[in-house]
Amino acid sequence: MWALRRASSPLRTRAHQVIGVCGFANLEVLLNADAKNVEVHHEGNCQKLDCCSQPKPSVFQSSFSSGRFMWIRGLSSQAGANSGVKEDEFDDGFSDLDVPPEADKNDPGLTSHESSDEDTIDAIGLSEVEADAKPEEPIKKLSQSTLLKVLLEAARNDVTGAVKKWLNDGNTLDRSDIFHAVHSLRRQRFFIKALQLLECIEESKLLDFGERDYASLIDLVAKVHGVRNAEKYIEDIPASHRCEVVYRTLLANYVVAANVRKAEEVFNKMKDLGFPITVFSCNQLLLLYKKVDKKKIGDVLTMMEKENLKPSLFTYNLLVDIKGAVGDIEGMEKVIDKMQEDGIEPDLMTQATIAKHYIFAGHREKAEKILVQMEGDGIKENRAACKFVLPLYAFLGKNAEAGRIWKVCEANGARSDECMSAIEAFGKLGDVEKAEEIFENMFKSWKKPSSKHYNAMLRAYARKNLFDKGKELAKRMSDDGCRIGPFTLDSLVKLHVDAGEVEKADSMLHKLARSNKFKPMYSTYLALLDSYSKKGDIHNAEKVFSNLQQMGYSGKIVHYHALLQAYVNAKAPAYGFKERMKADGMFPNRAVASLLSASDPFTKKNAISELLD
Repeated sequence: MWALRRASSPLRTRAHQVIGVCGFANLEVLLNADAKNVEVHHEGNCQKLDCCSQPKPSVFQSSFSSGRFMWIRGLSSQAGANSGVKEDEFDDGFSDLDVPPEADKNDPGLTSHESSDEDTIDAIGLSEVEADAKPEEPIKKLSQSTLLKVLLEAARNDVTGAVKKWLNDGNTLDRSDIFHAVHSLRRQRFFIKALQLLECIEESKLLDFGERDYASLIDLVAKVHGVRNAEKYIEDIPASHRCEVVYRTLLANYVVAANVRKAEEVFNKMKDLGFPITVFSCNQLLLLYKKVDKKKIGDVLTMMEKENLKPSLFTYNLLVDIKGAVGDIEGMEKVIDKMQEDGIEPDLMTQATIAKHYIFAGHREKAEKILVQMEGDGIKENRAACKFVLPLYAFLGKNAEAGRIWKVCEANGARSDECMSAIEAFGKLGDVEKAEEIFENMFKSWKKPSSKHYNAMLRAYARKNLFDKGKELAKRMSDDGCRIGPFTLDSLVKLHVDAGEVEKADSMLHKLARSNKFKPMYSTYLALLDSYSKKGDIHNAEKVFSNLQQMGYSGKIVHYHALLQAYVNAKAPAYGFKERMKADGMFPNRAVASLLSASDPFTKKNAISELLD
């Protein structure tokens, strides 16, 4: 761990400025010190790193190993903020970068499995639980599981009756049946049925519940009834089964919800209860802080070192992604070197992450070499790589290579996740007709594609400004009863913004978010803010800026840059804007300083400026 923390020695001087309060020359040197500068550099469109905002003191006064967190100031909650503007296009296609590699192993062939930031808990919160809870006897195949078939055909609120009838017909229930049924229902997002099944088994005492069964139950309660209700439910679990795996499942759900205060509260409670600090729990904190406050990542790594916890593959996946996201390719490569020194080889997920960051950093040759490695001796023999390499070839602009990969998928029965990657890839390449063909063919194999496939198709239409087709698809999506979530809303908003219907996009954002009770994505608000800024619409730009802060997406210089641009485009003075930024703890970079000067009514104009006006 110490070697990893020292992996980027040229950055040590700047890191001490950032973490002077903590006094550790730890991985913030590698992961945080230059990250802030690069982030502001990209967002403010400045040309030099030294023009960026001044570093703030560390959030922590002491490491995590103390009994309670000691705060210098309030906790940040800017969940979902993305430092790489160009990489926003990867958000949905690569959303499972937050999912550890174990998630897709031993997939029983379910074609509807998918993952996103919203259901990352399917992997991170329960993959270890399910792995450890697997019965010794082999899991039955789909065709052999009559219980699963009965549950899928049962009415939504009649799972208990269906199970009782199944048992009365002479069937017996064993742990293998339960594991397979719950696992499959979760994969297909039938969380209510999975929860009812476990509740039925617990209430009927058909099987003795263990701690991992209760952990699975807690996760499903969180999904169906909310995380706070899951936390209350823990009190109903027998004391002997309120163990570490139950609380870490709760922790993982709060991480998915990006609830910093509650996640940290649960982590501290686990320590107070005497549970050992595990790599799994630390990974949850890293995942949380990757989304909301990268400055705290170094403190987690310091704690891991003190506890002698060796980073896992998932830990390294996160660190690689964090470094790559801020454009520090040299730092990313040093993390990779340290990972290999520790005897951990990159898996397909990690390789895809590395290739993605190489592409956006302009290292095309390095990215192509990674893709060759991912394909191995042949893509037919390494089928699992297809869903990863398809969008990567698209972002390299390699239409022929994407077509070659898709032919392999098509010839061998394309899977659901491969179809989504292909729709995303051909949409990015501008081949909307091919994306439509793949999308429509999915209805021949499955009753209906998931909302993620619709979202991929919506993005394809948005990229080509096919507004009418996008609206038609959105209506079709609604008629098919697909879930409207943050990614769908993001696609719809951008589709309307690109068509010039900004006010309609704004109205849609608030109505859908309110009616479906979810938190819109950071990039959704940013698209609206940029659009109002270009129009010089100060009133609405201020409104969106306020919404960003209310949703926890605060502390970004790009917000102030876009808002200030609205004043400049409206030729209106921005009175007190600099003082406003200072009060928010923000400092102008070069680009913002230039706009401040342009919007200052007291700035003396020269003759040339007057002529240009």
